[in-house]
Amino acid sequence: MIPLAWLLTVVVLDQATKAMVMDRFAMFEMLPVIPGLFNLTYLTNTGAAFGMLAGAKSIWRQVFFVGVAVAAVVILFYSYRQFRSQGRIFAHAIGLIAGGAVGNLIDRLRFGAVVDFLDFYIGTHHWPAFNVADSAITIGVGLFILGSLLYPPKESEK
Repeated sequence: MIPLAWLLTVVVLDQATKAMVMDRFAMFEMLPVIPGLFNLTYLTNTGAAFGMLAGAKSIWRQVFFVGVAVAAVVILFYSYRQFRSQGRIFAHAIGLIAGGAVGNLIDRLRFGAVVDFLDFYIGTHHWPAFNVADSAITIGVGLFILGSLLYPPKESEK
């Protein structure tokens, strides 16, 4: 139940925050939150992380990203069976990653792009904008790595 709870929580938070940004901001509008460090900025990303494949033809890009997201969620839930006996940290990680993938998949299906709004920077150097789904994926991957270090598979599981 842990992965499903995280999946639902992340999707609800992700879609709610994106809806608030889209409702209250015009495209590219920026609201400084911590001057010199953090803005809320309404952007969309037709590509993957860091805008990769953003220039690819629209229909093929969409088919690719939707297919990858669906495949990732299916693989995550099949791998949950293998990892659940190795520690609860893996259940949390899988749920966060799956929730992030589904959150961004919903955007791709609805808008043809992912809505981003968290904009961190120092001076003129900006980290690529991201959203709650991206954050959940990053935290989930971090937990998965941490779990792998803390709970390496036993010889009989290798």
